[in-house]
Amino acid sequence: MTRIFILILIACLAVKLVFGRWPWDYLRGSTARSQALSRARKLLGVGANANHGEIMEAHRRLITMVHPDRGGSNDQVHEANAARDLLLQELPDGK
Repeated sequence: MTRIFILILIACLAVKLVFGRWPWDYLRGSTARSQALSRARKLLGVGANANHGEIMEAHRRLITMVHPDRGGSNDQVHEANAARDLLLQELPDGK
């Protein structure tokens, strides 16, 4: 019994050293905030390290496609604006 406990402890430490996270962290799943950020990045088509200019340019491109005057809907515009705002909030120093 003690051997099993020691092996589990060593395995947990090895996972922490190799991957930087404890094994039970992989069981939790992602938070709602990280899921929202991922969805916003996917909607705008920007990477995780996008800067202010890249986010604004992606937002402009998306708005031109989903604007109600071009066959889109108000909901799509609101979703694009929310994605832009969320990603801009995540930038360091707000810029």
